[in-house]
Amino acid sequence: MKLDDRDIEILRILSTEGRITKAALADRIGLSPTPCWDRLKKLEKAGLIEGYRAEIALKKLGPHVTVFVAAELADHTAASFRAFEAAVGRYDEVVACWALGGGFDYLMQIVTRDIDAYQRLIDAMLDARIGLARYFTYVVTKPVKGRGAPPFDVLLGA
Repeated sequence: MKLDDRDIEILRILSTEGRITKAALADRIGLSPTPCWDRLKKLEKAGLIEGYRAEIALKKLGPHVTVFVAAELADHTAASFRAFEAAVGRYDEVVACWALGGGFDYLMQIVTRDIDAYQRLIDAMLDARIGLARYFTYVVTKPVKGRGAPPFDVLLGA
């Protein structure tokens, strides 16, 4: 899909202001609401906009810990990777997981109540024999930079 400057501006605005009204979005990109809405629907249909969600202030919900886990699998077959990925999807505490190239097979982001709950989760994963051979735990001590807008200029070579 070929994107023009207005399409990119729609993506840029929505990546930081997902609840902006259609009228305000149209005004910001210099279009009337109907053509702006048409562009937005086109971007959604093309899969460039994967969804809209709220960023939750976990600190206000109560005590929690965020842990990144670098994981190595015991076996490196396609079936083992599929089985691990299917199993990880069943653990609500695993809020994100990425397959990696290089030293580790996966990087998981886990959010749970405390370190004890985290360790019980890891123990359950090991007991479930989902293919986890080794894991390395990295506890987040404070957020430094949150999830921001993608660097559109860099990605599009502008």
